[in-house]
Amino acid sequence: MLLLALDTSAAATVALLLDDDVVGRFGSGDTRSHAEVLAPAVQRVLADADVSGSDLDAVIAGVGPGPFTGLRAGLVTARTLSFVWGVPLHGVMSLDALAFEAVAAGAVGGTDFLVGTDARRGEVYWASYRSSGAAVPELLEGPHVGAAGTLPRGLPLVGRAASLYPADVVAVPAFATADPDAVSLGRAAHARLVARQPLLDTTPLYLRESDARVPGPRKRATA
Repeated sequence: MLLLALDTSAAATVALLLDDDVVGRFGSGDTRSHAEVLAPAVQRVLADADVSGSDLDAVIAGVGPGPFTGLRAGLVTARTLSFVWGVPLHGVMSLDALAFEAVAAGAVGGTDFLVGTDARRGEVYWASYRSSGAAVPELLEGPHVGAAGTLPRGLPLVGRAASLYPADVVAVPAFATADPDAVSLGRAAHARLVARQPLLDTTPLYLRESDARVPGPRKRATA
C-alpha cells in the first residue's frame, strides 16, 4: 500500500510510505511557512522515489488539532492533490499518530495515557487513550484544548507538552519532545486500513476560533 501523508498540525511534514516502510520524507522546523514549502516538498519526495501521484493508493492528511493557518494549508494541499490525482483521501487525528507511535515503541504498554501537544498561549491540545495490546490504541476522550494544569492527573503523557509543562504532567521521556508528523500519521493510517477500521474525513479540528477578525466600521473623523 503506497501512501502519501501530510501533517501540518505542528511543523510542515511529508512522508511517502510503502506499507510501514518510509520511502521518502520531508520536515520543516519553521511553523510559519507551511503554504510555501508543502507543495514543493511533495513534488521532491515523489520525484526522488520515481513515483507519480496516480501511483498512490491514498493521500493521508492530519486533521489536527492545530493552529488555524498551518492546519488549513495542509488540508487544502491534501484535498487538491487527491482531486487532481484521482486517489482516495483520508483524515487522521494528529494526536492519534503520536499515540500510535508510542504504543508501537512499547513506551506506554498496558496502560491509559495522554497525548499532549503545544497549543500556545499556555495551553495544550490533548486526548486520552487506552493501550490494550491492539496495534491501534483506543481513543477514550478528546481532543480538547486547555491549560496543562487541567489535564487528568497521574497518567503518563506523550508529546511536547511534557517538556513544556513538566510540573503539571507525568512525562514519557522518549516522547517528551515529540510532535505529530507525517511518518507516524501514515503508519497509523496504514494500520487502520489493514484492520478495516474507519478513518476520518478531512474536517479540520481547530478547537479554537481563528484570531482573524472582520474589521469594524471606520470611526468618523471629528471636526
